[in-house]
Amino acid sequence: MHSVVLTKGVPDFREGVVEFDEDGHLERGKTPTVMNPNDKHALRAALQTKVRHGGKISLLSMGPPGYAEVLQEGMRDVYADDLYLLSDREMGAADTWATSMTVATGLEHMETEPDIVFSGFKTADGETGHTGPQTNWCIDINENLTDRPLITHVIALDVDDDGTVRAKRLVEGDVSEIETLETELPAFIVPDPEFEPTYRKAEHRLRHKQFRAETRERAAEFGEYLGADKEPTDFEQFTMWNQKELNLDPDFIGLSGSPTIVSGVDPIPKAPSEREAQLVDADDDEGMADVFEEMQPYAVGD
Repeated sequence: MHSVVLTKGVPDFREGVVEFDEDGHLERGKTPTVMNPNDKHALRAALQTKVRHGGKISLLSMGPPGYAEVLQEGMRDVYADDLYLLSDREMGAADTWATSMTVATGLEHMETEPDIVFSGFKTADGETGHTGPQTNWCIDINENLTDRPLITHVIALDVDDDGTVRAKRLVEGDVSEIETLETELPAFIVPDPEFEPTYRKAEHRLRHKQFRAETRERAAEFGEYLGADKEPTDFEQFTMWNQKELNLDPDFIGLSGSPTIVSGVDPIPKAPSEREAQLVDADDDEGMADVFEEMQPYAVGD
């Protein structure tokens, strides 16, 4: 079974103020980039599938060459057998539609068509949740790829030996209402942030531990190729494709292929740089009594 997880690099909001240019585009070069947090839920769902049913996991992203470090983060922190990066200046400043067109073409160029494509719930910078479903739509209109059902808000997942996907999903994001459904592979799955992988069998827990050790070794080796002395593309498990290699029409990708017009951007509120704090020594009985008295109205239970 071949699973592909789509990921994106997003600004690390912990590292400073995020800035925008006059057209409303993020100035990503001014803020460190990390892997989109919700994409790790998708990776965990893919890893659970591999542990239970075998196969391999590919991690795919579109972005500048520096996104190789984002892919390494996903490989190191969760799991990936191999990495794919779609990178070209022609792809820059893409909205979700142009991104989806490009990503679907990247899936088409893989050596084997994926059985399951996983994507994150939404990104920390755009918050639209468009790219996963739109990519699936682009897959469905691609004559070289197989149409596949889309299952969103997935909180539990398994695949039967006959290729039947069984999933539990939140209904419209409502944690109080859950529906169970099934479909056949291939499929496109968007795990919800509430998704939690489960490994009830001892053999699965041992296999999970083995896979995690293996992928950390691969990620560490890939890190050596990200240095100045080696080319990342020389790493056997890393593939980078540009616009010409993907045979993409420049009019349908990047800024040229993006119909979205940003009318305005609301800045992310920045936490106060200074906060009042009172230091209380644990041996100060009177001071600690004042703390307990102040906190008591917020306590729950006896």
